[in-house]
Amino acid sequence: MIVIVDYGMGNLRSILNKLQRMSEDVIVSSDINAIEQANKLVLPGVGSFETGMANLQERCLLSVLKWKVLEENTPILGICLGMQLLTLSSEEGDVEGLGWIDGETKQFNLGEHHSSLRVPHMGWNSIDIHRESPILHGVHSDSEFYFVHSYHVCCRADSSVIATTNYGYEFASVIQKERIYGTQFHPEKSHGNGSSILKNFIERA
Repeated sequence: MIVIVDYGMGNLRSILNKLQRMSEDVIVSSDINAIEQANKLVLPGVGSFETGMANLQERCLLSVLKWKVLEENTPILGICLGMQLLTLSSEEGDVEGLGWIDGETKQFNLGEHHSSLRVPHMGWNSIDIHRESPILHGVHSDSEFYFVHSYHVCCRADSSVIATTNYGYEFASVIQKERIYGTQFHPEKSHGNGSSILKNFIERA
């Protein structure tokens, strides 16, 4: 069973609709028992880092997610804010993240040399693949995906950065550590390329 974790922050319906075209056994839930039974987890997210962590705490989801991911090695895909929550901390709010990816979430700092670029980074942009990953099977560098974000992940270990995207400078757009995956873009809004990512997560992660 694939559980899309409902912690009050995600674009849940579009992710559910996309995944249900690929698998019959997909639910949206914040129920601890359902999460305990999951063999795949999706952590979506739209909004602030601080609120996201607070919502996970209020719904008593931190312990069960930690157990599933770190002890049972259950694959998890963090999308947008969900990817950022995988890190140690963020410049957006004075709270700790989940800490499963050794890195921080930082605000775009484009500087005066990129005055034509606006934050949030919104719209279609391409990825540059640095390393192989199960979720990128059949996906090529220069494939385009849909982004909406003002913050991005900075990993301390280069090995965690699977693909990057350029928006004034390079930032991590796909990350992986063991069976922990993250995409800064929204695969559920990225048409065929996004469907490939989600299908690979279901079948290969």
